Amino acid sequence: MVSKKDSNAARIKRHYRVRKNISGTPNRPRLNVFRSLSNIYAQVIDDTTGKTLVSASSLDKEIKELGFGGNKTAATEVGKLVAKRAIEAGIKAVVFDRGGYVYHGRVEALAQGAREGGLEF
Repeated sequence: MVSKKDSNAARIKRHYRVRKNISGTPNRPRLNVFRSLSNIYAQVIDDTTGKTLVSASSLDKEIKELGFGGNKTAATEVGKLVAKRAIEAGIKAVVFDRGGYVYHGRVEALAQGAREGGLEF
């Protein structure tokens, strides 16, 4: 019998493996990415206190008004929005956590948008 691999379980294993080496500090918090089939989400997290400092997603009002779904254009706009909110909160530099996803497509577009918005990785 052929069994189908659980790709999300493999992604979670990759994420745990990456998270052993990446941690957000108050000076340089972690920019975490989560993507679903139809949306993309980003959070800036301080792991020492376990608090989310800033977040943005393709479900936010500013991005929904533009008419994008979960495509690369929406990911770029989410990156710009999370960068804008982070800079307003006094955060200039972050550590990028791709969440176990391949750095390609929507994840790469979000990172490029965050860089365009002024965040330093």
